[in-house]
Amino acid sequence: MLKKTLKTLTVAAMLAGTALAASAADYTIRATANSNENDEDYDGLVVFKNYVEAASNGAIEVELFIGTQLCGNGAECLQGVADGTIDVYVSTSGGASGIFPYVQVLDLPYLMADDRIAETVLSGDFTRKMRDMALEDSGGTIRLMTIGNTGGWRNFANTKRRVAEPSDMEGLKIRTVVADLPQELVKALGAAPTPIPWPELFTSFQTGVVEGSKNGITDIMGMKFPDAGLKYVTLDGHAYMGALWWMNNARFLEMPEDMRRVVVDGFYALQQATFASPKRKSIEAYEQFVAEGGDLYVPTPEQKVAFKEGAAPVFDWFKSNVGRGEEIFDALATAVAEAEAEVGDARAADLN
Repeated sequence: MLKKTLKTLTVAAMLAGTALAASAADYTIRATANSNENDEDYDGLVVFKNYVEAASNGAIEVELFIGTQLCGNGAECLQGVADGTIDVYVSTSGGASGIFPYVQVLDLPYLMADDRIAETVLSGDFTRKMRDMALEDSGGTIRLMTIGNTGGWRNFANTKRRVAEPSDMEGLKIRTVVADLPQELVKALGAAPTPIPWPELFTSFQTGVVEGSKNGITDIMGMKFPDAGLKYVTLDGHAYMGALWWMNNARFLEMPEDMRRVVVDGFYALQQATFASPKRKSIEAYEQFVAEGGDLYVPTPEQKVAFKEGAAPVFDWFKSNVGRGEEIFDALATAVAEAEAEVGDARAADLN
């Protein structure tokens, strides 16, 4: 009887504590990612939730909705952010390009050389510039909080042959998103862009509707694309897979400054988590790809130059055809140059 009574009291105390914690939150942030719990976006959100709830001493509660519980695609989700039914949403550049076409600047090939350069660029004023542009173009409703990573670097992969030179791309049917820039890149390298929805890609490889894609290795292995015939990966690293984290601007600004600082720091913690997560996950993914018979090719420096030269027409296309394209291109080019100088100086200092 005593044990039963103690157990009842313990459960009641736990429930009361939960109720108190729930009522203590002054603000609730509803955050969604159209992915799954194996994705870098989820890793970032877990870190964000833990940091914000702890640093705010329970004043902010973060609710996570993983998958398509709140919305199904970039346009729908960003509309939800704009009207306030969703507080936080993460998109790829392709997912946001229908509303903010200039975010495709992140898909311009061969601009950022490595993780260190990319992370320096995305942690600085370039992201603030894009934030200002998005706020202006959304009528002050959608705020870009940070840019992290989702999947490492985009590389060319295919079912047919090793791609060592741009000429090896000739005629390959490469899956792209609907956005214009990835299609222009594929065409510039001599291949045929074929827009295919992500859920249909596995079957499309099997049936030959497409013969290649532009993906990171964790996505390739997570979706089991080698089982559909994807056997060749070329580590050209043509684009850093940026993840854009959006927030309803009114929701952010309604908080007092100390709580806004917590949220900003939470997004910094999230960004760092998504920078790190693909590095760890890609190790096992590459090992698994090779173990299953995959062909992993690293282009020589001369071959990388050839890829960059082949893709050069895309830069002019972007600046001429994308709204505010030249403005954001100049901002990125400046940020990359500054990052290269900063990282170069740091490397030199550490070598002595």
